[in-house]
Amino acid sequence: MRILVVIYEFPPIGGGGGRAAYDVCKALAARGHEIIVLTAHMGELPFEEMRDGIGIVRIPSLRKESFRATFTVMLAYVLSGLWAGLRLIRLYRPEVIHAHFAVPSGALAWMLSIITGTPYILTAHLGDVPGGVPEKTGKWFRWLLPFTHPIWKRARRIAAVSEYTRHLALRHYPVDISVIPNGADVELLAPAELKINQPPLLVFAGRFVPQKNPLAIVDILSQIKDLDWRCAMLGDGPLLEDVKREIEKNEMTDRFDLPGWVTPEDVLDWFSKSDILFMPSLSEGLPVTGVQALAKGLALVVSDIGGFVDLVDESKNGFLIETHDSAKFEEALRILILNPEYLLECRKKSLQKAQEFDIVRIADRYENMFQDISGDTHET
Repeated sequence: MRILVVIYEFPPIGGGGGRAAYDVCKALAARGHEIIVLTAHMGELPFEEMRDGIGIVRIPSLRKESFRATFTVMLAYVLSGLWAGLRLIRLYRPEVIHAHFAVPSGALAWMLSIITGTPYILTAHLGDVPGGVPEKTGKWFRWLLPFTHPIWKRARRIAAVSEYTRHLALRHYPVDISVIPNGADVELLAPAELKINQPPLLVFAGRFVPQKNPLAIVDILSQIKDLDWRCAMLGDGPLLEDVKREIEKNEMTDRFDLPGWVTPEDVLDWFSKSDILFMPSLSEGLPVTGVQALAKGLALVVSDIGGFVDLVDESKNGFLIETHDSAKFEEALRILILNPEYLLECRKKSLQKAQEFDIVRIADRYENMFQDISGDTHET
């Protein structure tokens, strides 16, 4: 099939949602589908390229930061993408459009579908669902919400990346929504062996924004300075300098690695030499970093929220903790750090859990969805 993917942030721009889309595109391209991605340009990136069998077209969008897109940037992507999308539809005649993120990509898919009649499916991530990330998008949805209903209503199929995301979406949109989680190439990522580091290495990967709660990591770890551990915090964002100051204030500079914004490949390299994924986030859809951590055999100590619930079997491959319960986070970390045999067993369980999120299974479900739409179109 010929599939036009519209997504406003795609690696190396953006976070986990873009990486999830990339993995799906790569898996479908390997099966012989013709994939064209329409995404945002930034910096010195090429405007057009072919990577892993995926045709990537980048359009001007005023974007200047990898880790953040303002409302103006999103609007610029939609306006610029309308003309570019019409050109690509005319040239390639895709059988279906796949939009990742209802806002803003879904708006673009909706307009392209209205004009050309091309059907689209919608993949909803947490941030583009009302109530998903209220500290970030709450003020937008106060006035934007009425305009989003046509996007969800016209979509021929809708997938949410977690049951939690689906639940939130159904509060506002009376439509059929399936759950298709983010995936990873489990076979490719699987470690050759599992070995506990001395000292154990904790890792955080994400944007340094309130949603990810990076300052809590420093606070919690400051309470277990009596234990032997190290921590790597991967990413960039407005709270990075605050994190650095808190680390210095608690005299833990020699225990932390803060490499800044890193490539997806660098994240996987860090996961390969880590033991525990530690993320006390305030909200999450189904974080790709969590799925990749499973595939790399990391134990998880994460907030009991959103898609994290789908990744953890309590006390088997890690712990789910109430977001603001610092004492419970400290207790869970103490248990794992002080019991290397138990930590190793948790890591083995994560490898088993990862099979549920194998990209092969995820690609199968999207492929079936595309084929169903194609069949509907032919019948019509």
